[in-house]
Amino acid sequence: MPVLMIAEQPNLDERTYASMLEPLMPLLRSANGFTSHAGGPSPVGGIRIIEIWESKVDQQKFFNEHLGPNLPPGLVPDLTYYELHAAFTR
Repeated sequence: MPVLMIAEQPNLDERTYASMLEPLMPLLRSANGFTSHAGGPSPVGGIRIIEIWESKVDQQKFFNEHLGPNLPPGLVPDLTYYELHAAFTR
C-alpha cells in the first residue's frame, strides 16, 4: 500500500538539506518504491520533508541503507507515515 512519509527535521537548516539532497537525488530516483520527494521550511523550524513511497518497507529500507548512516551527528528525523488509497504523478 502506498504511504506518505513526513519527516520533521528541526535541527536541519536549508543549506545542509541542499547539500545532503544533491548526492541523494540519483539514489532516490532509482530506489525501489520511490514516487516523489518535496522539502521546505517547517512551521515549527527546520525542514519538513514529504515523500510518497509504494510501501513503508521500501522507504525504511532506503532510509536504513542510504540516509540514516550518513546523517550528521545529532540529526534524528521524526518520521510519520500515513497509508494512502492512491498515489500518482503526472
